[in-house]
Amino acid sequence: MKFGKEFSSQMVPEWEKAYVQYDYLKTLLKDIQRFKQRTRPPASPGGLKRNLTLYRAFSGLTQWQQHNPVSPSSASDIESQTILVNSVSKNGGHSYETTFRMSADEGGEYELVYFRRLDDEFNKVDKFYKSKVQELLKEAATLNTQMDALIAFRIKVENPPASFFDRTSDESIDDKDKIKEKNNMKKKAHEEQKKPVEVKAPRPRPRPAPLEILEKVKINNTKETPRSTIKTVLGVPHQTEIKFNRENLRKVEDQLKQAFVEFYQKLRLLKSYCFLNTLAFSKIMKKYDKITLRNASNSYMKMVDNSYLGSSEEVFKLMERVEATFIKHFSNSNRSKGMNILRPKAKRERHGTTFSTGFFAGCTAALIIALIFIIRTHDILHKQGQKQYMDNMFPLYSLFAYIVLHMLMYATNIYYWRRFRVNYSFIFGFKQGTELGYRQVLLVGFGISVLALLTVICNLDMEIDPLSKDYHGLTEYLPLILVLVLLVALLFPFNIFYRSSRFFFLVCLFHCIAAPLYKVTLPDFFLADQFTSQVQALRNLEFYICYYGWGDVRHRTNYCSKSTVFNTFNFIVAVIPYMCRFLQCLRRLFEEKDPMHGYNGIKYFLTIVAVCMRTALNLDGGKGWEVLAWNFSVLAAIFGTYWDLVLDWGLLNRHSKNRWLRDKLLVSKKSVYFIAMLLNVLLRFAWIQTVVKFDFDFMHRNTLIAIVACLEIIRRGIWNFFRLENEHLNNVGKYRAFKSVPLPFNHDEDEDL
Repeated sequence: MKFGKEFSSQMVPEWEKAYVQYDYLKTLLKDIQRFKQRTRPPASPGGLKRNLTLYRAFSGLTQWQQHNPVSPSSASDIESQTILVNSVSKNGGHSYETTFRMSADEGGEYELVYFRRLDDEFNKVDKFYKSKVQELLKEAATLNTQMDALIAFRIKVENPPASFFDRTSDESIDDKDKIKEKNNMKKKAHEEQKKPVEVKAPRPRPRPAPLEILEKVKINNTKETPRSTIKTVLGVPHQTEIKFNRENLRKVEDQLKQAFVEFYQKLRLLKSYCFLNTLAFSKIMKKYDKITLRNASNSYMKMVDNSYLGSSEEVFKLMERVEATFIKHFSNSNRSKGMNILRPKAKRERHGTTFSTGFFAGCTAALIIALIFIIRTHDILHKQGQKQYMDNMFPLYSLFAYIVLHMLMYATNIYYWRRFRVNYSFIFGFKQGTELGYRQVLLVGFGISVLALLTVICNLDMEIDPLSKDYHGLTEYLPLILVLVLLVALLFPFNIFYRSSRFFFLVCLFHCIAAPLYKVTLPDFFLADQFTSQVQALRNLEFYICYYGWGDVRHRTNYCSKSTVFNTFNFIVAVIPYMCRFLQCLRRLFEEKDPMHGYNGIKYFLTIVAVCMRTALNLDGGKGWEVLAWNFSVLAAIFGTYWDLVLDWGLLNRHSKNRWLRDKLLVSKKSVYFIAMLLNVLLRFAWIQTVVKFDFDFMHRNTLIAIVACLEIIRRGIWNFFRLENEHLNNVGKYRAFKSVPLPFNHDEDEDL
């Protein structure tokens, strides 16, 4: 792989603008090269050049071991240098400027432009790196104070005997210095044994961390519960006094442990940033020397090595100290265990997953073809039982179609998010190494589809038993059995079937249901938005309860449409996802005081009214309901379309350099955005069929409902990609690459913060 591609692939996506623009500098070098090729005389045959290298002086194999001091350059050496790099103060800051001494040469203006842009890039990188290091140093100081409080907390809870401190050394964050000190003490003791015995003063005992620090700290109430939310609304003060018990100690240790892990990841990213940019400057200067036949890379890289980017060691020292502290205090001095937590191994794509995904995909295709042949061969569509099947069994099985289609769209989203370097794992807040790839999602989706298609084929027999005039009981219960199997797999507590992802999903689902009692995060409202596109699936679940609870399963009939309770819940079930989003918007409006959340809440309120009006129209069919359904549905669709395109996607900006789009686009083809906007508008108005009530002779009403529901799921899948793309670009604009981890202790001096 060429360095340019490798350089791009290893960038921190949110810091992309802060990296050296390697490709841009290469284009400047290509301009120099093209000029040289136009003006340079034809080169001599390559064979002579290759042969001459055989007669060059031998530089020696051990020359690199010589560490001779660098003597000051003579005047003649300076005169022969191509460039001079000086440190200057500009606008109250510190920067570097390169003086190109060969600007009078033919084509020197091209090289002059190159060095100006090179200086701009280096100063940008150096400034960014220094600012990030300063931020981490401040965070390290905060973690030091937190660790002092934790150690004091441990002493208060565990109350170790005084003799314990005789056997332990001082609690210092710099374990390497302690190891060196211990080794030096052993050497001194060995030397002292050879000397005459002298009476020495007893060595002072190491003392534990001071407990006075606990008088200056309070416990942060970082874990929010419905109870704490209600207390906040009622104005009840939170409990901030420290209770010294083992349960609180465990919570504090877990929080601080997570803070150290996240801090270490920041250090690793910053170290990688420093290394990649330094390597990029080295590569680009070597290309310059090769094209111009000059020797400027040594001078420039000497400046890079002496700059803050090249000479600062704060990040490396912090990494060593964090490792030592984490291993000692959070992994019981087990280095391998501690480093496995600090540096989790990258998740590898397993061949078994790829094979299983392909196998289930092939089975799905084969079963669909088999199903089509069965229907055609037995002419099922023209039998008397066809309408009965569509009224009773089709809503049961279409539920699995909605789930599988949504998972296929999500897998497609993941594939393109990775392709366009959208950091979806960071945006959603997945634990590192536990996020599912598109192959895993496809595996689950195709697995569900195989099970569903098998039950459809087993249940497709339309013929009633002529003796008992009923259907086979076991096959009639297959859809219910499959739903229960999926629920058990979702709630399975053991560490199989992607337990971390299932737990993450269930937590977000509970937060959606319990809105507005929990603080709203992006995964919570993103999942609630997914459920707004699965209203028909929720209605199918309601039909499951009605059909298997009160329907005549053996005769394949139901009385749901005649039930007042069922029709009432038809309203409630359809409104639940939109109500969750409405309450989430109110919670964010209450906390953040941003009126945009209020406007977003109005959007969902209009949708709630529109859904209720359309449901009433389907049940009653009166003219008044039709007028109300039309008015509220059009208003909600226009409001929702505008919100999707302008606010969620960040498009339709007429002042953008990309007309009617954004300034920054991840997809190079602009037509993709216009097609997506057009599809969003068209699919937003798919509700028209519920008001106009299109009827086709060749299509059952439930089939049309299923098609419209699938179109809404597809619209949501398209929305997902551009919604997360816009979120990612907002993070990029703010260089936001880390999530904030709440700390367990709050110090008195931090009250204002």
